[in-house]
Amino acid sequence: MSDPLATADWLNRTETQAILAALDGARRRTRAVGGVVRDTIMGRAHGNDIDMATELLPEEVMARAKAAGIACYPTGIAHGTVTLKLGETLAEVTTLRSDVETDGRHAVVAFGTDWVEDARRRDFTLNALYCAADGTLYDPLDGAKDARAGIVRFIGDPAERIAEDGLRVYRFFRLSASHGQQRLDPDGLTACAATVGKLGHLSRERVGSEVMRMLALPKVAMTLAVMSEIGLLPLEDAALKALVAYEGFGGQSATTRLALIGADRLDALQAEWRLANDIVSAAQHISQAATLLADDRIAEAAYRHGEAAVEGLAAAASMGQWGLARLSEAARALGALVVPPFPVSGHDLAGLGLTPGPALGQELARLERAWIESGFALGKGELLALVKR
Repeated sequence: MSDPLATADWLNRTETQAILAALDGARRRTRAVGGVVRDTIMGRAHGNDIDMATELLPEEVMARAKAAGIACYPTGIAHGTVTLKLGETLAEVTTLRSDVETDGRHAVVAFGTDWVEDARRRDFTLNALYCAADGTLYDPLDGAKDARAGIVRFIGDPAERIAEDGLRVYRFFRLSASHGQQRLDPDGLTACAATVGKLGHLSRERVGSEVMRMLALPKVAMTLAVMSEIGLLPLEDAALKALVAYEGFGGQSATTRLALIGADRLDALQAEWRLANDIVSAAQHISQAATLLADDRIAEAAYRHGEAAVEGLAAAASMGQWGLARLSEAARALGALVVPPFPVSGHDLAGLGLTPGPALGQELARLERAWIESGFALGKGELLALVKR
């Protein structure tokens, strides 16, 4: 059997090898680290972004990159991180570090050349994996065994790792869902449960980002249920049941899951997690479409919410615990609809003598309702014939 690291596409790309060559990769002074190595060992796909660890100081990384014609950006130079870009390959290169001081959110670090010390300051054993330019694995904490078994285990004492960075609580659950088949290491779970109510210092944006990444995973309902049980992410029983049903229908949309969780409190969640307006707006459209579809108002959902009605249908089915027969029938009806523009305007009504103002707006809304209920069959002439003068 061929070595998955030595034959990995990402490692053998010309751009990756050029970056490693510029940074003394042949002498193993720079190595790929973390997710890309972990995912390769686990047989999972990985994108063009590669994390690298290096013995070189940030200034030397930048100097060598510039000399080799590689674009470089000091994205986190105070913490030893420089981002390099060559072609479509993006490498985040960080100098080996040890923690001098941590407060659960920020760390004061010292640069070094000790690979074991660098590994020990990372979060989970399956992330403390390094790969040299020739594909040789460096595994100082036996993380490859955990990666192959799908075990997400904190390095050393879980409480100490969490004290260094409280966001690791959320990462523990996310990685357990994405890479651990939703199996939760007991020691890690105990340590995470002990932090509930003590993570208020974390950036809301960072927490929100972790939660949204979780909501985009193929399977996450069981993990969210445990998070709710320990009080980390309180969810109503109805929301949990809907999340399970949504996965049963094959749903994987983070926005739809947000709609199921948020229901009537999306504004509060936006503030709590600092979510972008477009994400919350999309979830609101899905939620509102789901309400219409639950009442079999299929045409109105399609007209008012467009593409969001598709996920709205999945949300309605999940919240209502529909059977496949009802879902399939509603999906066929929704798919068969062609929604034209509403053919009547306020200008048309004014032309019939209606005075612009609230009364005209109410009449226009009444005609729109009749048009929707007809399945968009009524034409402009037919609608104008219904006008109350």
